[in-house]
Amino acid sequence: MMSTGAEHDLLEIGVISPEPIPSKGLSVGEVGYLITGVKDVRQSRVGDTVTSAHKPAEESLGGYEDPKPMVFSGLFPIDGSDYPALRDALDKLKLNDAALIYEPETSAALGFGFRCGFLGLLHLEIVRERLEREFNLDLISTAPNVIYDVVDEAGNAKRVTNPSEFPEGKVATIREPMVACTIIAPSDYIGAIMELCQSRRGQMGGMDYLSEDRVEMRYRLPLAEIVFDFFDQLKSRTRGYASLDWKFDGEEEADLVKVDILLQGEKVDAFSAITHRDKAYSYGVMMTGKLRELIPRQQFEVPIQAAIGSRIIARENIRAMRKDVLSKCYGGDISRKRKLLEKQKEGKKRMKMVGRVEVPQEAFIAALSSGEEKEKKDKKSSRYSVENG
Repeated sequence: MMSTGAEHDLLEIGVISPEPIPSKGLSVGEVGYLITGVKDVRQSRVGDTVTSAHKPAEESLGGYEDPKPMVFSGLFPIDGSDYPALRDALDKLKLNDAALIYEPETSAALGFGFRCGFLGLLHLEIVRERLEREFNLDLISTAPNVIYDVVDEAGNAKRVTNPSEFPEGKVATIREPMVACTIIAPSDYIGAIMELCQSRRGQMGGMDYLSEDRVEMRYRLPLAEIVFDFFDQLKSRTRGYASLDWKFDGEEEADLVKVDILLQGEKVDAFSAITHRDKAYSYGVMMTGKLRELIPRQQFEVPIQAAIGSRIIARENIRAMRKDVLSKCYGGDISRKRKLLEKQKEGKKRMKMVGRVEVPQEAFIAALSSGEEKEKKDKKSSRYSVENG
């Protein structure tokens, strides 16, 4: 195997016509098979060149490239005991999906899982559906993100596939992957498509009329802007008539920042995100608002903050649960009531200094999931309500 350099003993060679028939060898134009007894499928890759170990070819056939993942997402089992089953399922799925790349990952919020690389969002959805249907697994998939090349002020380069890997301190440059998009749609929707692409930091490359009422538009967009809900937005704005095709188109320097979420002054890495500086504020407001609804109230007030470095850009407060200490006071001197309220205030202050905020698993799942879990739950609840009148 010329790409991996692995050598195997040939047990049988034959042709397929249409059943496998053993033969002495394969000649030009024949479609056949090899039996080698390979135990590790990673030693044999789709598209690789096979040659004799005694008289090897000087160079491999052209056109072969290792599949490069474009989109990364974390897959975590809802039940932690399903982690070995998820690992075995990914190993089996890898047998007939050479483009799937995965490595173990540990999250403080979601436990043990895998960081998976996919060719695109469709590939992610197919793999996840197969894991759930064929292997009966209940999975959480975190919001998809892409690879960034980060160079800090000291000149050290680093590839970042997860916001938690983003280097601390000042950053010199950040490069993000770009894609060349071709959109074909009815001419009535040109304005809606242009508005959508410009809101996703798109650069228009050209526009041609294919007929009186059909137009082809070419845009250059950041991959991070189209991996999540760009296609859904395009379909909804064009009533389903638009078609989209895209391909990788190099990298480009961009003004990106890491947005951290702080609970009572402590960073929660699981909620961090890498986003464009213009959209950092809206992400911070959205995430703090969502967490305020999801995290239960404590005995003390809990601030939820979004920050870029040391600068706070958004804040929400979870109000404290307050015991009615005046319930036993029926009239009487106001100083007695004030004394009880001051005592409660001191207790709350002391509790805030030593108290810790425990974020429930459901809050992490709802905040980190890519939105599909909520849709599934909504469908299940609506189906239940219809069936039960």
